[in-house]
Amino acid sequence: MASVNGNGVKASPETEHPRKAFGWAARDTSGILSPFSFSRRNNRDDDVTIKILYCGICHSDLHCIKNEWTNAIYPIVPGHEIVGVVTEVGSNVHKFKVGDKVGVGCLVNSCRSCDSCKQGFENYCPRFILTYNAIDTDGTMTYGGYSDTIVVDEHFVVRIPDTMPLDKCAPLLCAGITVYSPLKYFGLNEAGKHVGVVGLGGLGHVAVKFAKAFGAKVTVVSSSPKKEKEAIENLGADAFIVSSNSKQMQAAMGTMDGIIDTVSAVHPLTPLLFLLKAQGKMIMVGAPEKPLELPAFSLIMGGKIIAGSCIGGMKDTQEMLDFAAKHNVTAEIELIGMDYVNKAMERLAKADVRYRFVIDIANTLTTA
Repeated sequence: MASVNGNGVKASPETEHPRKAFGWAARDTSGILSPFSFSRRNNRDDDVTIKILYCGICHSDLHCIKNEWTNAIYPIVPGHEIVGVVTEVGSNVHKFKVGDKVGVGCLVNSCRSCDSCKQGFENYCPRFILTYNAIDTDGTMTYGGYSDTIVVDEHFVVRIPDTMPLDKCAPLLCAGITVYSPLKYFGLNEAGKHVGVVGLGGLGHVAVKFAKAFGAKVTVVSSSPKKEKEAIENLGADAFIVSSNSKQMQAAMGTMDGIIDTVSAVHPLTPLLFLLKAQGKMIMVGAPEKPLELPAFSLIMGGKIIAGSCIGGMKDTQEMLDFAAKHNVTAEIELIGMDYVNKAMERLAKADVRYRFVIDIANTLTTA
């Protein structure tokens, strides 16, 4: 999409802003990514300019570039798990200085005046602006982190703790806050709680780590028996249930205080709700592209709650990173070069990744 300049002429992505930028973009529903020249705005008084070092690949990126959520505005430069170094700050910026290691997640703006924003939940602002595939306040497209640089209002930039490895930190900016926030706000961050984690992928493996760091007992529920050893021995889960094993599911009925459901494919909810204690909570953070069936009796009997949660506000995102640094919570990643990104998308569609792809932007994104 091209914006319109002051003369009423459509400006190309390469000329609509003063600063040249380069990345990889998808042009159509094939989702194939290829080199793309575009532009970024000049650094404003409240802005931070960031040289991007790493960017995680989120399942949302795959949904978006293939227009599976029917909201794609091509060309799309994906990426909202961005880690980099500050190269310029505006005159009003006080939280960051040149050389700081910083991150940018799913949001680059919000209204700052609604009830949600005032309470620190910019993620629920009705006018939030996404890091990519969105229309910015100036009418131009936002482009994400599969690129060399980004300019962001300092309010939507977070500091990366010094002890955090930058590549393994990148997925926390989406996957991390996506699971940290519901653990916190639904009371599952207390020691001794029994938390179920449904799905052991990019979101699920981080959910296990955060829940354990909070002191919870963690049971992974997965459709894949081969993930049991990984869940218990490498990620620290206390138990593992194969969702198709009726004996295992029966034995765990009524034992969990809460469930974080990370699965992004259509799956039955009723068997999972039976795992909850009375007044237990199941929080949906995965986003299946088709509706899920929810029989009312599975909620009514036992006073159970099913809820959703979408990433987190900026204060919580910084809190999450600081907590992760303190408790050594990082993502398990496969570091790739930019020229591997289309193959990575193919593998991601088949769930063939352990557990998050991260693009080495600084060393592999070249204009040649």
